[in-house]
Amino acid sequence: MADSAQRPLRADARRNRDRILAAAVRMFGEEGLDTHLERIAKEAGVGSATLYRNFATREALIEAVYRNEVAQLCDAAPELLKEKPPYEALRAWTRLFLDYVTTKSGMAEALRAIAATGSNPYGHSRDMIQAAIADLMGACAAAGAIRTDISPTDMGAALEGIALTSANPEHRERAERLLDLTLDGVKAGS
Repeated sequence: MADSAQRPLRADARRNRDRILAAAVRMFGEEGLDTHLERIAKEAGVGSATLYRNFATREALIEAVYRNEVAQLCDAAPELLKEKPPYEALRAWTRLFLDYVTTKSGMAEALRAIAATGSNPYGHSRDMIQAAIADLMGACAAAGAIRTDISPTDMGAALEGIALTSANPEHRERAERLLDLTLDGVKAGS
C-alpha cells in the first residue's frame, strides 16, 4: 500500500479511486459513517477488492475522504479567482468553506478516533486552507477590494468561529448572515 502512495496511479486506477471517494462522500452523507464498505464499492461501480486495495480499512477511507474534501476546497480558490473578481471569489469561496465544514462535521467523531490511533488526518489541511485564504485575500488587497490590516490568520479564525454555527444545518442561515457581516467588515473603506 505504501508503494502505491509513492507511485502515481494509472489513469484507470485513479478513476476507480476517485469514484470510490465520490461514492463514499455520498453514502457517508446519506447513511452515516457505518455504511458497509461493500455498498460503497457497489455505488462506485467497482468490486470490493478494488475498494480494499485502495483503502485497507474504513478509517483509511474516511481519512482519504476528508483529505480529498480539503483538497477540493483549496483547489477551488484559484479557479474562483479566474472566474470572478477577487472580492466575489472570496465571497464564493467562503460559502464553499461553510459547505465543507457542514460535510466534515459528520466525520468529526471518526476523525478524532483516527487521530487517537496516532494518525494525523488533519495533516496539512489547516496550512492548505490558510494558503487558500491568503491567496484570495492577496488578490482582493491587490485589487483594493479589502482592508489590508486584516491578516489571513484573522480571517481564518473568523471563518472557524462562523463554521461552528454552520455545523448545525438548521443554523446555516445564521452562519451566512455572520459571514456577510464579516466580509462587509473587511471591505476597503469599512
